Amino acid sequence: MEWYVVGLGMLGLLMGFIVIGLPIPFALAAASIPFLLDILSLKSSLVTVELKLWGVWFDYILLAVPLFVFLGELIGRSTIGPNLYWFMHSKLPLKGAAAYGSIGACAGFGAVCGSSMVGALTIGGVALPEMLKLGYGKRLSSGVLAAGGTLSVLLPPSLILLFYGIVTDQSIGALFIAGVLPGLLLVSMFFLIVTIWGKVAPQDIPGRESITPIPWLVALSAILPVTIVGLVITVSIYAGIATPTEAAGVSAVFTLVLAYFFGGLRLQGLLEALKSTMQTMGYLGLLLSSGVLFGFVMTYHQIPQQFTQLFVEMNLSPYAVLAMIVVFYIVLGMFLEPVSMTFITLPTLYPLVSAAGFDLIWFGVVYTITMEVAVLTPPVGLNLFVIQNLARDEVTIGDVIIGCLPFIGALLVLLFVLIGLPDTALWLPNLME
Repeated sequence: MEWYVVGLGMLGLLMGFIVIGLPIPFALAAASIPFLLDILSLKSSLVTVELKLWGVWFDYILLAVPLFVFLGELIGRSTIGPNLYWFMHSKLPLKGAAAYGSIGACAGFGAVCGSSMVGALTIGGVALPEMLKLGYGKRLSSGVLAAGGTLSVLLPPSLILLFYGIVTDQSIGALFIAGVLPGLLLVSMFFLIVTIWGKVAPQDIPGRESITPIPWLVALSAILPVTIVGLVITVSIYAGIATPTEAAGVSAVFTLVLAYFFGGLRLQGLLEALKSTMQTMGYLGLLLSSGVLFGFVMTYHQIPQQFTQLFVEMNLSPYAVLAMIVVFYIVLGMFLEPVSMTFITLPTLYPLVSAAGFDLIWFGVVYTITMEVAVLTPPVGLNLFVIQNLARDEVTIGDVIIGCLPFIGALLVLLFVLIGLPDTALWLPNLME
């Protein structure tokens, strides 16, 4: 069977299964099996499916995923996240302190949690009601928090960069450090948007904010755990002391201890964190397993290699190829969530990026930014619905979407900066070498 017949057939089946409502992990597996039977007997196919599905669960590198998820859940169930926002808000003597504080708290939370949705939920759950009570505009409040959650997937540790490294076989440590400067630049751009918003629509930012100053002892109970955990992750990985999996394990233990002594975490919160981690990993585990099976069938038929060769023969300029890929991901992101996109499309497209002459570490940051756009664009923008659900009676989904538009613009500007100045992402990894 020709490679393009298999490729189109698998894609058609996958889209068909998704349209009829089949969960994506099962859709991936169901789209793979007919073409697996074409190359193997029924008995061999069953053994292959079993090996591929279960093999993922024994991958040492992938063990970092549940550990980072658990780490984020521990902080979310303790008072560390809320106190971090309280500190950022009450210690900023500026007009719009709550908006700036929300961005700062999301950035700080992103330094220890790699999930955009968990970041938006943890900080947003505290900040959104507070901002609305203080008199901030609905669109500004919801936009700041939905966009702020995306900082968790650019600042290390990032689950998207972790998955990208696994799929493309790139250094996860290098990917993490490559996201630092673009992440800090994005934080600065978000601050600038709030400042401009205050000039254009001053009614959306109250002139005076009445808030109880956070005691320094309570502030330290938020700052110290985030700082310690962030340093453990970054220093251990970048200095070569530990692998990402080992760093995730040590960080999870540190977070558990710090959340108990400084964040008020008790048995009930720990059980809820474990339950939420298992629920998340139940879905992610199935998605990873079925994604591996899907990729195995595609690789057997040499679809990524043939697809790359087809584009090479078209003699397109490298930047034309890059533009097509970025636009493809931004459009696809309106309908699929980032992790699914990573395992469905990346095995086929990253060889094309490499063939076009682009650095795969650099492209990992570009790819992650397109995933940030994905979680902010309807109809399947996860962060939009997370924030809207936090204040369903006061904020509409339209308010959240409109509030996110300037921040989506900042993400697109950052994309152009990275394309024009690749060293924005590559300077730190090259320096570490």
